[in-house]
Amino acid sequence: MRSAPQTVDVKQFIDDRPVSLYQWFVIAVCFLILTIDAYDVVAIGFAGPSFIGEWHITKAQLGTAISAGVLGMTVGALLGGPLSDWTSPKRVLIVMLMTSAVGSILTAFVGGVGALTGLRFVTGIGLGAAMPVGLTLVHEYAPTRRGSLLVNFVNCGVMLGAAACGVVAGIVIPVYGWGSIFIIGGVIPLGLAIAAIFVLPEPLRFMVSRNWPAQRVAAVMRRIAPDVAFDSSHFVLSEDEQSQKKVGVAVILSPGFLFGTLMLWCAYSSACFVFYLLNGWMPLLIRDSGATLSQASFITSLYPLGGALGALCLGWLMGRFEKNTVVAIAVAGGGVALWILGGQKGNLGLLAASTFAAGMCVNGALMSMASLAATFYSSSGRTTGISWMNGVGRFGGMLGPLAGGLMLKANVDVSTMFALLAVPMLIQAAALLLKRSAAARTGALEYPSNLA
Repeated sequence: MRSAPQTVDVKQFIDDRPVSLYQWFVIAVCFLILTIDAYDVVAIGFAGPSFIGEWHITKAQLGTAISAGVLGMTVGALLGGPLSDWTSPKRVLIVMLMTSAVGSILTAFVGGVGALTGLRFVTGIGLGAAMPVGLTLVHEYAPTRRGSLLVNFVNCGVMLGAAACGVVAGIVIPVYGWGSIFIIGGVIPLGLAIAAIFVLPEPLRFMVSRNWPAQRVAAVMRRIAPDVAFDSSHFVLSEDEQSQKKVGVAVILSPGFLFGTLMLWCAYSSACFVFYLLNGWMPLLIRDSGATLSQASFITSLYPLGGALGALCLGWLMGRFEKNTVVAIAVAGGGVALWILGGQKGNLGLLAASTFAAGMCVNGALMSMASLAATFYSSSGRTTGISWMNGVGRFGGMLGPLAGGLMLKANVDVSTMFALLAVPMLIQAAALLLKRSAAARTGALEYPSNLA
């Protein structure tokens, strides 16, 4: 066993070594967390027909319960970052996983829409706070060269969780009733939360920036590098000392980060507007383009599939080229794909191809935003930066389906609707390029490099 240097830069140490089994373990646990969180988010949609049939409620009443979950996720995202800075990211992750788990389990026993609405709000708070913390952990334990790819890979767990919920719902609801999908969606995160207490670490740079005892930092470092002795090592960060004098909201709204923060919020809100509008209305729009019901279902399924592939491709490209530019180009490609998609009536081949391409670009760019935020902020503001971007962006997500409904009510044709989506996508791309150009003009340092 070799001895570590007297002074160890924790991020540089991770960058200089191959990814260890322990790092892969942390990444895998975070992937599972995002997967089950996404399962819980969409579960109410699969139980919705049962609620309407058993409780004799309207679709509008069910929509209120669904909206309560989205509102809860917004509140959770806005609270999660500051709470992580006040306590620690790991503690917030565990508490919020337990919150969403208890909310989901209790949902299985409700008897009316009022209780359902309240519990979906509580569950949403837990989900909204846990997701950004999980992504922060992945970024902290990934080497810089693979950071964007691994963050995007973990984000693909969202797609897997949503798909898995549909499969599980089709199997268990006919046999055990609608409550069973909520029981499953509560027991698994509860188990993950208990396991996380013992197996998940705090973010390394969080521990170093808060001057935690060297022994605690060394204990995590030994898991990463069992062949290195850290007995007399002093742990430091390569980030400038000035950035560590503030934490959380004070960092992301400080003069050095404020413009970039606003551009991230603008870009993510625009991305969520398009994403949630398409998620809510794409099957209907595809049918209006000339597809049958079964054809529309198949073609629509290509949209999230393309998103998963797009996220991985963009993550790979972001590790080799300037990150903001890569995502902005993808957004522009998504606008072109949607424009082509809107012009296809009866041409099922081009309809399927353009839907898949739109998924790659639109969904892939959305899932890459977390990586942009993670690499933009210093460790003292990273969790809050990701959380608040998610929270602010969900306001755009709330407006998207509403705007889609209003356009359909006004009998706007399909080609025009898809063309109009170029506007928020143009805003997203412009915001990212403005963020990059401002950093280039001022020479502002973005973490871990100027290419973040």
